[in-house]
Amino acid sequence: MSPVTSGNQRARRQLTTQIKDSVRDLRNQLSMLNRQVGTHLDLREVDLDCLDLISRHGPLSPTALARQAGVHPATVTGILDRLEQAGWVARERGPADRRAVTVRALPERGREVFALYAGMNGAMDDICAGYDEEQLKLLADFLRKTTEAGATATGDLAGRG
Repeated sequence: MSPVTSGNQRARRQLTTQIKDSVRDLRNQLSMLNRQVGTHLDLREVDLDCLDLISRHGPLSPTALARQAGVHPATVTGILDRLEQAGWVARERGPADRRAVTVRALPERGREVFALYAGMNGAMDDICAGYDEEQLKLLADFLRKTTEAGATATGDLAGRG
């Protein structure tokens, strides 16, 4: 192996390590931001996570929410009770099957959440403005694949339990 190739491999490993470290730093920073948002809204972190899933992917059944959030269905019942009591979500019974329940986020409350994330959303818009369309496609692809890898790793760990 030539020294150039060895140097290239070392540089590539260093860049890969920087990316992994940056993803971990981002996760930590977003976790801190979410804790602050949760504190302002008087929501537990898991409640905020479930509210986000319902807002983005809802209406959802409690079973689908439990699966997407990675929590036990009994835990989802408590989360939904808290969110409903606080006016964040509404449970609705199906017209054909009264046992079927879906949960939807209440849009008027969603504006409160959006306002607390406005600083981060604005910063993301500014960051994205500095990239051209091809670079944005590359970043979107990287983040999608990283999210999928995280889901796979989570599923693998859950299968061990």
